[in-house]
Amino acid sequence: MASSSSSSAVRELPLFPLPEVVLFPGRPLPLQIFEFRYRIMMNTILEGDRRFGVLMWDPNQNKVSAVGCCAEVIHCQRLPDDRMKIMTLGQQRFRVLDAVREKPYLVGLVEWIEDEPPQKDLRSLGKEVEQLLRDVVRLSSKLMDQPIDLPDDIPSLPTELSYWVASYLYGAATEQQTLLELQDTAARLERETEILTSTRNHLAARTVLKDTLQ
Repeated sequence: MASSSSSSAVRELPLFPLPEVVLFPGRPLPLQIFEFRYRIMMNTILEGDRRFGVLMWDPNQNKVSAVGCCAEVIHCQRLPDDRMKIMTLGQQRFRVLDAVREKPYLVGLVEWIEDEPPQKDLRSLGKEVEQLLRDVVRLSSKLMDQPIDLPDDIPSLPTELSYWVASYLYGAATEQQTLLELQDTAARLERETEILTSTRNHLAARTVLKDTLQ
């Protein structure tokens, strides 16, 4: 499969590895900045285009992923002890081609990546994924005896929906990273269908057990 990125889309980008955190396009990520090197980085990017790259760092394998998501700082609160609270929003995805420098913080040469144009209408697949997610939330709510509400602004476009659903797979950073790296919306939605179906079936079995024991 040919990459939809081009040489004109290559740039240097400050990089922020985060343990088991995967950012997706269009999704918010709040951060608290306290390490000196990252305070330097934030001060630098706030004077520029307010963008940096988020990469998942896997503490088990002690390595940083090669594909990440660009984050744009949309709000910054400076605290008295020089720490910062920032709110970021995921933008486009990128692949790291090379490390430009590592001090005082990591800067990489990156290329932007996008999904390939879909070969078929994905709206029905998107609706299936959304319904599976609603089933999972409903069953989770029943098991926990407390309401869990999904937001009203679930994306309707398949690609945006696939990112949105992937961002909700808490505690599955490796799976999230795999979904982030896919450049095929249909493949991402199909994988999410498998994950959510498995989760729904597991929760349904637990719900039946709970009802039986009550």
